[in-house]
Amino acid sequence: MRTQRVRYYYGVPYVVPVLVNSPGTVIAVNLGGAVIPFCLSLYLIVKHRLYGRAFVAVGIVTVVVHLMAHPVPGVGIAVPIFIPPLVTALVALTLSRWRAAPLAYIAGSLGTLIGADLLNLDKIRGIGAPVASIGGAGKFDGIFLTGIVAVLLAGLLGGGGHAPARA
Repeated sequence: MRTQRVRYYYGVPYVVPVLVNSPGTVIAVNLGGAVIPFCLSLYLIVKHRLYGRAFVAVGIVTVVVHLMAHPVPGVGIAVPIFIPPLVTALVALTLSRWRAAPLAYIAGSLGTLIGADLLNLDKIRGIGAPVASIGGAGKFDGIFLTGIVAVLLAGLLGGGGHAPARA
């Protein structure tokens, strides 16, 4: 039997499904919040040849997001919504001004997914969340917003994704 309740974190409402008579936490993988961003990030890494830069950028964003992620009882792991996109845009602009937009998407999506979800799986059991969704719940918003806002910031502040023409 399932019921629902609403929890607020940083003013954002999260609908928390409550499973009655469930002995533990169910681990799920969200298609839109984990699988698609992962596949799109891999495509962008290969297309723009951002192998080394993507590795460094994802690493930096992962560490920042992991340090900011907090377990919220009954909800899961939550991250403040606006700091990861800003950090991601700055990292992308610093590492690759001409490929900042794709690098921002890669670092924002994968860094948030790894830093918020994968590195915090061990904390899920103790907070009473009935469902731990990798890339879901609040992380879908975080991954989506971090990727999109970081791309917009990097595109506005840096190059448009095209290297200058060679003479």
